[in-house]
Order: sequence, then C-alpha cells, then structure tokens
Amino acid sequence: MVFDLDYTLALFPILFRYLGTTMEMALLGFIFALLIAVVLAVIRTFKIIGLNALATLFISFFRGTPLLVQLFLLYYGLPQIMPIFIGINGFSAAVIGLTLHFSAYMAESIRAAIISVDKSQTEAALSIGMTRGQAMRRIILPQAARIATPSLMNYFIDMIKSTSLAFTLGVAEIMSSAQKEASSSFKFFESFIAVALIYWAVVVVFTYLQTLLERKLNAAY
Repeated sequence: MVFDLDYTLALFPILFRYLGTTMEMALLGFIFALLIAVVLAVIRTFKIIGLNALATLFISFFRGTPLLVQLFLLYYGLPQIMPIFIGINGFSAAVIGLTLHFSAYMAESIRAAIISVDKSQTEAALSIGMTRGQAMRRIILPQAARIATPSLMNYFIDMIKSTSLAFTLGVAEIMSSAQKEASSSFKFFESFIAVALIYWAVVVVFTYLQTLLERKLNAAY
C-alpha cells in the first residue's frame, strides 16, 4: 500500500480538536504533582518522624510500578474497594494517576536540589533570627527551584507524552482520536504518524520554552 499523504494532512484538524484535553490533563497533573512533590521532598529532606516512612513508601510504590497499572488500579480497581470512587470518570482518573506517578519522581529531584544548596546558607539564615521554616521558604527553596527546573520541565514533557495512556480509560484525547480514525480507515501508519508529529511539535515548543526559562533563571549566575 502507498502512503496516503492527503489522508494524513486531513487528520491534523481532527486531532488538533483534542489537543486541548491532552494539555489540560498534563497541566493539571503537573501542578498537583509539583505541590505534592514539594511536601514529599521536605519530609524526606528533614526526615520528619512518622511521615518519612510513609513518604518513602509512597515514592517507592509509584516509582516502582508502571503508570498504566496505576491508571487501571485507580479507574477499575479502586471503585471495587472504595464505593466513593464508583462515579470517577476517565479524565479525573488520568489526572490523579499522572499526579501521583510523577510526584514521586519530582519529589526526588526537588530533594536532590534542596540538598545541593550549601548548608552554610541555612546556618546564615538561622544566625540572623530566621526559623528553619522561614529559611526554607525564603532562602533554600528559591535556589533549589533554579536547580530543579531542568528536571521538572523534563518530567512535564514526559507527562504530556504519558497522557496518551488516558485513551485506555476512554478519555477522548488525541491518541484515542487517532486510534478511532485508524480503526475506521485501516490506515494505521498515516493515523499514528500524524499523532506522533503533533506530540513531537508540542515537545519541541516546550523544550524551547524550557531553554528560555533556564537562561532567565541562570542569568544572575
């Protein structure tokens, strides 16, 4: 069979209609994951009694199991033991799954960034009357944010690509749209090359934005 370029080009407008859903899942997942990751990183850094073991277990589980398995557990398994989740839709399950999965990875990156900040800065902050909380908030975390930015942006880009698994939960996003078009036309190569090019273009854009952000954060250094 000959590659059908016209069919591929005609797919782009169809797929772009679902790009908003893909980006919404990625952005929501990243924001929530970042909030959880900061909390986990602080707990792990200061080894808070009673919470450190739970944080370590959380990170170990979500880093040690595949994202697809976690999505299935949330969407299909959790409602069996917790009836409150029976009404959860695919979009919400996907966002929760992305949040929990990537927060485990991001927490370790943030923890490493916090540790990399020289301890003398904490000591200096304490010597002028700051509490440890104030030193962390005003001195340590801003510097750690600059160090962690490249890895966090890489996780965000990875999260965009990982939204493609949401089609297994019935979410109408660009991967599910490509799958539907391929099934109806039997032009699988054309359909999936189109969706691959869209993902590639989005990643290129965010990689460029990441470069600009890193330059801005490193300008003073």
